[in-house]
Amino acid sequence: MADLEEISQHIHDKISSLQLMLDLSVTELPQHKIKKLGQELFTLERLLEEFEKCVDQQKQQLKHLKETEESFQKTLEDVMHIKDNSPIYIPRKNGPVSGSEAGRNQHEAVDHQADGVKKTSRNFVKEMEFITTPEFESIPQYMKGRVSYEQLNAAVQSFNAAVTAKYKILRQPGKTLNNHSRKLQQRFKDQETKETRGQFFIVEEDIREFTQTKVDKRFQGILNMLRHCQRLRELRGGGVTRYMLS
Repeated sequence: MADLEEISQHIHDKISSLQLMLDLSVTELPQHKIKKLGQELFTLERLLEEFEKCVDQQKQQLKHLKETEESFQKTLEDVMHIKDNSPIYIPRKNGPVSGSEAGRNQHEAVDHQADGVKKTSRNFVKEMEFITTPEFESIPQYMKGRVSYEQLNAAVQSFNAAVTAKYKILRQPGKTLNNHSRKLQQRFKDQETKETRGQFFIVEEDIREFTQTKVDKRFQGILNMLRHCQRLRELRGGGVTRYMLS
């Protein structure tokens, strides 16, 4: 179907032709001219109908475009709302394991069991996973107090920073460390026990040493929440409380 501009031009031409015939009607027209005039009028009527159809189609397209624009605007507002209100700390989940990886992992697990030794990467440091929103909501209100979701996960981040800093020093050769770091390394070793072998843990001194977190009454409340969420457990002994990552 021709577009509106073409149809409009066609109608204009037909009207001009009819106008010319009417101007000539002052004289008696022959029969074939009268027949020609009727054909032109019929053609003009068909063109007007087609023109109206095109106009209706354009109206429908315009309506659809407005609806699309409104939908896009709403989607954009939703995206901006999500961007402005997304939690700072998003829990991480391991991706799906392919069949070949699953088989390899299973084979490695059998080898480890046969050897009776748990092999871990020398550079691997276990980190505490961030608290999810459902987990935070499951914590009793009396235990949460005024601690917010963001503040609790900020404490998780501090724990991870302290763990990473501790085990970085613990794994370095003593001769590469300065006096302060060597003293820290020795303290880390002295705090190890048979129960902590192969585990990752820190103590309150490590929180003070490697983070800006205050170890106060509020911090003790945060520890209770982390225990409730099964992120850590305590191991006491030798006058030291060890916070072991679960």
